[in-house]
Amino acid sequence: MKKLILIASSTLLTLLTLACLVAYWGYQTIVDYSQTPLSLVEPKELTIARGTSVNQLAQQLADDGVIQDTWKLKLLLKFRPELARIRTGLYEMSPSQTVTDLLNDLVAGKVKIFSITLVEGKTIVEWEQQLASAPHLQLAPKVFTAVLTEQGDDSTLPEGKFFPDTYHYTAEADAKILLTQSYKMMEQELAKAWAERAPNLPLKSPYEMLILASIVEKETGQAHEREQIAGVFINRLNLGMRLQTDPTVIYGMGERFKGNITRKDLVEDTPFNTYRIFGLPPTPIAAPSKASLAAVSKPATVSYLYFVSRNDGTHVFSTTLEEHNHAVDVYQRKKKPATPEKSPE
Repeated sequence: MKKLILIASSTLLTLLTLACLVAYWGYQTIVDYSQTPLSLVEPKELTIARGTSVNQLAQQLADDGVIQDTWKLKLLLKFRPELARIRTGLYEMSPSQTVTDLLNDLVAGKVKIFSITLVEGKTIVEWEQQLASAPHLQLAPKVFTAVLTEQGDDSTLPEGKFFPDTYHYTAEADAKILLTQSYKMMEQELAKAWAERAPNLPLKSPYEMLILASIVEKETGQAHEREQIAGVFINRLNLGMRLQTDPTVIYGMGERFKGNITRKDLVEDTPFNTYRIFGLPPTPIAAPSKASLAAVSKPATVSYLYFVSRNDGTHVFSTTLEEHNHAVDVYQRKKKPATPEKSPE
């Protein structure tokens, strides 16, 4: 009997030892698996729908080729149930992540963040096209006007009233949210520029400052010239001269503009043709930057009334029409400046 008991005890001990070894092997296998890199060669999006179960997640990852051996993932989540509390949303998986890294992100709700840069000098129409092509962004028709209305602006004139900057959003966000931020930021920057403006500017309201800043934005090719360009326009307004700036003509032409302005375009009677009208056009012609607002707020004190492009982003500034015409001949009409005759020796 004692011999049988000893044999049974020995067998039981062996079985227990084997079970422990198997359990340890299983545990170590899962631990190793948890640190396995995802099977990715480039970042990939992962959408976790509401109500996704552990089994569904494992199958989804396997179907996408991100993991193998779904049973290991299921077992890992049995060992570590806190990693099963995944949140809905759109995530981005990367090749550098391990299985545990991914699960930690899903539990923490570290969804993918998208960004969009609304560039200065662009129009509302151009921004609408950009927003329409942005990934995972919900865009309703006439969203810019809708933001105006919600903010108490019933003008239905959104041009220039939104601040150019980089904005961030999560998947399926409403564009109206980031555009509301943009609108409020422009209000703040414009109010600041108006409050800090130089004395005796020929501008009657912050909106007029916004209009002129948009023109300065479109005319500026090199940042260091902003204040000088603003100074030229301020001088012309003070003297009652027409602004005579091509970007306003182009804006007024709309889709008719095909890359060139003709003489006919310059004599056309439109609200934006500053070769025909005196003063400012009725609305901004683009989104001015903070720098352009500052330039109009505190323009350079210069005697210049004219400028012409050197075709390299910079301009030649002139005080007199004679100087200006000479610069136009040299840089636009490509005429060589006259060379003084040498006196006979």
